[in-house]
Amino acid sequence: MAKSTIIVLVSALCFLSFLGLACAKDRFVVEGTVYCDTCRLQFLTKLSEFLEGATVRVECSQVDNSKNVTFSKEAITDASGTYRVEVDGDHEEDTCEVVLVKSPRGDCSEIDRESHLQQAARVSITKNSGIVSPMRQANPLGFLKKERLPGCLDLLKELGINEDGTPI
Repeated sequence: MAKSTIIVLVSALCFLSFLGLACAKDRFVVEGTVYCDTCRLQFLTKLSEFLEGATVRVECSQVDNSKNVTFSKEAITDASGTYRVEVDGDHEEDTCEVVLVKSPRGDCSEIDRESHLQQAARVSITKNSGIVSPMRQANPLGFLKKERLPGCLDLLKELGINEDGTPI
């Protein structure tokens, strides 16, 4: 009798666990970093500085060019320049991006608006992407410093790049 009661209880717990998983709302976490592009190169270098207090926004919109926003949430970076945004729901049918909103530094607040250099990091926020973890890593995003640091010319030489971006 006690054995059958245990089996019934274990079965009920397993069934309830299954229901809980089936009914659980999809929740994802988008994480990334924001930096000051001290050499105005559009990529991280050893002279880049991570920004505390920068504001970013995760925004999802419908793919059909209607620009209907389906999700939007802002976050502020911590001391290491890292942000985390919780995203509810599966956005398989949407285009989701992290965009720069506001810099905490006046000397490093420019956002490059050229279309081919748009400061946005696209992220896939769906469970149907082959990614098992709910964590989504976004590419680093950088605000441009108004004037390059003095050490940038040496860094460019070290990287084999001329000031205009062409190879040496």
